Amino acid sequence: MALIDLANPSRFLTLVGRVLPWLAAATLAAFAFGIGQVMVAPDDYQQGATAKIMFIHVPSAWLSMFIWGTMSIAALGTLVWRHPLADVAAKAAAPIGAAFTLQCLITGSLWGRPMWGTYWVWDGRLTSVLVLFLMYLGVIALWRTIEEPSRAARAAAILTLVGALNLPIIKFSVDWWSTLHQPASVLRLGGPTIHPSLLIPLLAMGIAFLLLFLTLHLAAMRNEIMRRRVRTLMLLQADGAAGH
Repeated sequence: MALIDLANPSRFLTLVGRVLPWLAAATLAAFAFGIGQVMVAPDDYQQGATAKIMFIHVPSAWLSMFIWGTMSIAALGTLVWRHPLADVAAKAAAPIGAAFTLQCLITGSLWGRPMWGTYWVWDGRLTSVLVLFLMYLGVIALWRTIEEPSRAARAAAILTLVGALNLPIIKFSVDWWSTLHQPASVLRLGGPTIHPSLLIPLLAMGIAFLLLFLTLHLAAMRNEIMRRRVRTLMLLQADGAAGH
């Protein structure tokens, strides 16, 4: 199947039907391996067992930005290339991205309480991630409030591209401003500074969370395509009834 064939919703649904069970199985296997690695990972020499919350917090933070980046590419597909599945991909990704971003905020607050003595500080990193979460909610609200799919797609795409300006702010906020949040220790030019005994389970959980997103995203795209087909059939039936 050529890549261009995936622009056809029926062919895309066929591919999803074949891939989704294997992807779900890979997700379960990745989580089993990742959790096993987390269980044997040592406590941090400064933070103790509290630091293990990073195995949920950090992958959630990565995915919160990755998913918005994916939505931004889909937004270009909607506005520039008019790809028929671009807005489906963006709409399906938004609630998943919002969930991961909320998880990032909650786990970060729980981690911050013993480390900083407070659940929340209005520093650059935390505030910009909160803004990202609100942007997710804004995109979801646009999809729900605008009934006509093409108009909703264009409005959501514009908001998504505007929100993409926040991604570099999230990434580099700890370098640009004085902040309690620690600087990057994994995704950095000089290489990771975290010990391999913690880095390996962290990367394993990151892969597991990525596979989880891909599984949920494909399933949500399939559901959205089916929902639109049902809507089209209902409109055709309504038009037919009105014509009689």
